[in-house]
Amino acid sequence: MIHKLSEKVINIKPSGIRKFFDLVAEKKDVISLGVGEPDFDTPWHIREEGIYAFEKGRTFYTSNSGLKDLRIEITKYLKRRYNLDYDAMSETLVTVGGSEAIDLAIRAIVNDGDEVIIPEPCYVSYKPCAILANAKPVVIDLKVENEFRLTADELLDATTDKTKILVLPFPNNPTGAIMEEKDLKEIAKVCIEKDIYVITDEIYAELTYKGKHHSIAEIPGMKERTVYINGFSKAYAMTGWRLGYACAPNEIIRQMTKIHQFAIMCAPTISQYAAIEALKNGDRDVEMMKESYNQRRLFLIESFKEIGLPCFEPFGAFYVFPCIKKYNMTSEEFAMKFLEEENVAVVPGSAFGDSGEGFLRISYAYSIENLKVAFEKLKRFVSKL
Repeated sequence: MIHKLSEKVINIKPSGIRKFFDLVAEKKDVISLGVGEPDFDTPWHIREEGIYAFEKGRTFYTSNSGLKDLRIEITKYLKRRYNLDYDAMSETLVTVGGSEAIDLAIRAIVNDGDEVIIPEPCYVSYKPCAILANAKPVVIDLKVENEFRLTADELLDATTDKTKILVLPFPNNPTGAIMEEKDLKEIAKVCIEKDIYVITDEIYAELTYKGKHHSIAEIPGMKERTVYINGFSKAYAMTGWRLGYACAPNEIIRQMTKIHQFAIMCAPTISQYAAIEALKNGDRDVEMMKESYNQRRLFLIESFKEIGLPCFEPFGAFYVFPCIKKYNMTSEEFAMKFLEEENVAVVPGSAFGDSGEGFLRISYAYSIENLKVAFEKLKRFVSKL
């Protein structure tokens, strides 16, 4: 080729999650505990609304920001569940999943050379999105002894005069860690004092198993500097519908919408009609799925104790993050060997940042029957190490 491709893109590593997903696709009879996708079907009444929208020919573009009725339901939901006040018309944007919202938020806020603080282990897209926006990712290695929570001291130590954004990924993928209200208040003090924007990714907000979920946007002085991101994939088992949203002050949403309208135009229309139904009538579905996830969570915690595999108790999302350091293998070596010998797929902790090395991400968004079979295979596998 005459011209080189983008060095910036070439130097970004592919997702470690997708690597194992592709390996599983090539093998037969694999029990996969690697993908963060609910094993529930989208509730029927939500699917039915999507079918009805299709039958009625609602296959047109919506406004760039999304259907008005959906944005209204989003703001009602946030007020009802988390006491967050946003204007449906000027402070809300419907996106193609939460991942697009993350990308838009970073690009709308940073200038070249600005620093984006990213606590790791975390979801794989934050660092690449910062790099693609010509910002500098600054990683904070979260510690298991702190239950993988971010502390105010860690944030202060990472802050410089170039710090622009803190990404707050809680409840956390891959660790299952949460931030309680007292933790968030300490983080908020630093953000206000140092004038830092926050992108709070709360896609797992409904899946919290210890008290009420709190958002940093609730804390006085934070709403005006926070981009709140959520979506429908995890809580409503709507991964393939590809729908998320962002709420933020109007001046931020306007810039995010500008990028969105040139790159995407609008989120899928039929998905938006289905999402209205989810927000209006989906609370019972969420509670049912959450109860089932919690049963699986407790089963795995007790199972790890049984075989002596250290694992702090996660209180959010649907992942456990056991430590495998005592086996003197990298997390990728362990995961590959486990896949080859027992036909069970898990994700190496290193896929979520260097601080994830020595851990595995195991999803419990799978049936209890599959989890029991997989655990017996894990028990047999570690007994041989």
